[in-house]
Amino acid sequence: MTQHLFATIVTPTAVAANNRGEGDGSTLSTLQKITRGIDQYTTVSAEAIRWAYREYFQQHHGDETNRTFNPDQDKYEFKTEVFNAEKFIDDDLFGYMDAKKGSDNKDATTKRRGALEISRAISLDPYWGDIAFGSTGGTKGKTSIHQTEVHCTAYQYTLAVTPFHLKKIERAEYLLEAIASLRHVGGNHSRFLYEFRPESIVLRITEDPSPWIMGCFERIGDGVGCSRLVHLVEVGDISASELMVGGEITRTPYGEQLKKLGVKVQGGVKAAIAEAKDSLKIKLSA
Repeated sequence: MTQHLFATIVTPTAVAANNRGEGDGSTLSTLQKITRGIDQYTTVSAEAIRWAYREYFQQHHGDETNRTFNPDQDKYEFKTEVFNAEKFIDDDLFGYMDAKKGSDNKDATTKRRGALEISRAISLDPYWGDIAFGSTGGTKGKTSIHQTEVHCTAYQYTLAVTPFHLKKIERAEYLLEAIASLRHVGGNHSRFLYEFRPESIVLRITEDPSPWIMGCFERIGDGVGCSRLVHLVEVGDISASELMVGGEITRTPYGEQLKKLGVKVQGGVKAAIAEAKDSLKIKLSA
């Protein structure tokens, strides 16, 4: 049976803001938002998160990366515009589409659906409209006022990949390594530092094609809980043997409950990821 890898990540709590597009005298809605129930939450697009993964692969697997970003010239560059998922990790994981016409004016588009799927990241806390004001000097005798939306929160997102869909199956391990090392989420225009690495993580390696672990973290007081995950394991919808959990969540009562249920619990995020890599190797070779 085909094995699938899922991971749900919750980041540390920090102040999120995005000054992209801010100019003299502008009043901008700089944080994307989504309504859930009666509250608004801020959100980070899957494209922004994918950008950070691309940056990681450029820095750590540059010889296998086709598209790279040059910060000095503020532009993307390609080693070749002949996409090759066998040769390049980004063409394999993220996919591509080259829309063009052939010499006979017929469709000659080449495309590959990316093996990696990433959800939007959603804040754990509702957004109550916090705004930071500032001013910039304009022409003589004139001062421009601007405002920027800010949100002190943690973000949660899920990724999924089926290793056998990859042209090189070891790239699933590269992806696991990248999870703990994201930095510039928000793209090349982002001017603020927000730590997008996991504070807590749940990984699942399973034959089940549905993740079941999306949105499993929730805010509990000043910390984070995962009562729904505990319930899913208790009722048998998720097998404890398929899960690896690590990070701050293991220091809570929820971590203790998961451990008693037979879930592989590690105090550190990197330790949980390492265990997932070992488990993935065993299951893919079986």
